Amino acid sequence: MITTENAKEVISVLNDLIETSKDGEAGFKVCAEDVQRADLKTLFNNRARDCAAAAAELQGLVRQLGGDPESSTSVAGDLHRRWVDLKSLVTGKDEEAILNECERGEDVAKKSYRNALDKTLPAEIRAVVQRQYDGVLRNHDQIKALRDAARARS
Repeated sequence: MITTENAKEVISVLNDLIETSKDGEAGFKVCAEDVQRADLKTLFNNRARDCAAAAAELQGLVRQLGGDPESSTSVAGDLHRRWVDLKSLVTGKDEEAILNECERGEDVAKKSYRNALDKTLPAEIRAVVQRQYDGVLRNHDQIKALRDAARARS
């Protein structure tokens, strides 16, 4: 049984993850626009959709708990995207630089999900957060491998 006080804490944790997911969605969209390779464009667009789906799933959980789900990106995420845009202009939208920024974004997501999993969450919510975290780890590792390959080619 979840108490009202505990529900507020869980809603806060979930809203932080929603913000993180929205940041990821927006960040991957920017990367998809900036990158030239069609395979990377597809990958980034797919990751943006995955982040949107994760946010929607978390928003549903917040509603089930009687809360008001987050619906926007964070200020930090907005600033990061502006920095990515600026860096892309300066570097000529270099593939390695774009992948570096994607990896940095995934590092932020990993930290957010790890922090959430350190909290006391009801089992069914913890399972969702863990499943999403596992996806973040896979994304991070894939982006890192692509970045390393791009670095090796340059």
